Amino acid sequence: MSFAEDPQQGGLDPDLLSQAIHQANALRSAGARIWCVPFARAASGVDIRGNANTWWMKAASEFDRSHEPSIGAVMAFSGTRKLPMGHVAVVSKLVSDREIEVDHANWVRNRISLGMRVLDVSPNNDWSAVRVESNPGQFGRVYPVDGFILPPTMMASN
Repeated sequence: MSFAEDPQQGGLDPDLLSQAIHQANALRSAGARIWCVPFARAASGVDIRGNANTWWMKAASEFDRSHEPSIGAVMAFSGTRKLPMGHVAVVSKLVSDREIEVDHANWVRNRISLGMRVLDVSPNNDWSAVRVESNPGQFGRVYPVDGFILPPTMMASN
C-alpha cells in the first residue's frame, strides 16, 4: 500500500507516548541515562527486549514486519560502526512517501526527540537507507534500516 492510498491521519496512542515520556523524564531526573529501547517499547507497545540491533530478527516470530512506514510502527535501524547497538524510533507522522517523522530517545544524547524528520534516501524507495534531521534543515549521514515492526494493535488490522 502506498502513502497516497493510506495517509494514516491518526497518530500515536497518546497514553503510550505520555507514559514513555514520563518514564524517560523520571530516569533522567534520577540521574540515569535514557535509551531508545525502553522509550520505543513504552511508546509503541512492541514488547521486545535486548539491544536495538536485535529487534528486527526478534520481531520475526512475534510481530508483523514491513518495509513501509506506518504510524505507531517501530523503525529498526541496523547496527553500524556509528550505531553498534542499532537504534529504534517510533513513527509518529507520515509526511510523504519518502518522509516521515519519528519520536525517539537518545538520538541526541540522553534526550527525547519528538517529531524528528526522517528521509528515505534508498535507491529503490524501500526505506532501507535514511537520513535523520538532527538539526533543523540539516540531515546527517545515511543510516541503514532493517524495516518497521508493527505493534500488536496494527497486526490484527493488516
